Amino acid sequence: MCSLKQVPINCPGHSRPVVDLAFSAITPHGYFLVSACKDGLPMLRQGDTGDWIGTFYGHKGAVWGATINKEGTKVATASADYSVIIWNAESGEAEQTFLHKHIVRSVDFRSDSTQLVAGSNEKLVKIFDLNQQNSEPLVELKGHTGNIKACRFISDGNAVVSASEDGTLKVWDVRNQSVVQSLTFPASPCSLEISANTSRLVLTHSNKVCFYNTDTWDLVKEFTIPTNVYAASYLPDKNIFVCGGEDFVIYRYEYSSGEELEAAKSHHFGPVHCMQFSPDGEIFASGSEDGTLRLWQTTVGKTYGLWKYDSGPAGDSDGVTTTSPPMENGTADRVAAVEG
Repeated sequence: MCSLKQVPINCPGHSRPVVDLAFSAITPHGYFLVSACKDGLPMLRQGDTGDWIGTFYGHKGAVWGATINKEGTKVATASADYSVIIWNAESGEAEQTFLHKHIVRSVDFRSDSTQLVAGSNEKLVKIFDLNQQNSEPLVELKGHTGNIKACRFISDGNAVVSASEDGTLKVWDVRNQSVVQSLTFPASPCSLEISANTSRLVLTHSNKVCFYNTDTWDLVKEFTIPTNVYAASYLPDKNIFVCGGEDFVIYRYEYSSGEELEAAKSHHFGPVHCMQFSPDGEIFASGSEDGTLRLWQTTVGKTYGLWKYDSGPAGDSDGVTTTSPPMENGTADRVAAVEG
């Protein structure tokens, strides 16, 4: 089965570049996937199959960032219309709107879903209290000199990390609003990921995928990729990471050795902007400039979700069948397609 080729599942619906995505944790209803797109219509899907659940209507500009809380009950989206919207993931209704003075690029929930961090072209990182309807930020973190490209809470939420077009990554102590660490790169960082259950931050810039220890902020590993890299995701349980970028290819590497395990070509037809492993590690998702969202197997040849393998000869790539989920056949019990 190891010689089987990747057969990614295409999740249709978006009409412009898919620029961000995020999985929830595993919930009693499975796990969920939210995607951000320049068409201004973020979408919610069943995570393991890509089945469409609903579309969030309300933004009046491109949506640059999207995230979902661990429980799968709230979605946050960041838009070129200068707003962040918090959505009820079950009803699809907009619950809160946080206005900015420029394009908002990135959002992330605190682990307990009580706060949201947002980064924008104001060159500010703002933290909002989700228990208050007041749209004013609880905290404003000032220090970057370029647009914020990504921001994430760390551990218990008392620290935030942000990446900017000024070529720096900053680590902030939220309690006193100070910079406790600043790293400078030869090119603007493109993506950030805090690896689940580890003290690792995954950062991409130029043609590099970098791994930092979030306790000491030492560089642990750095890998050179054959293209400019825009996104990467790490699965420590399987000792692998995946990445993608300018050349449209989905790369898979062994973390410990740096060996290239796979380079999946001819699936995306534009640069890869975002990637993330699912919470169970069985699949990962990618979003591209070509307007597509695709799901990929971590272990090719394993029956999971919509991938079904027959008992044909080992190594026979015709032994797999997949079904791409149509938009009209979403999960009926969690409809989020309502006007905002």
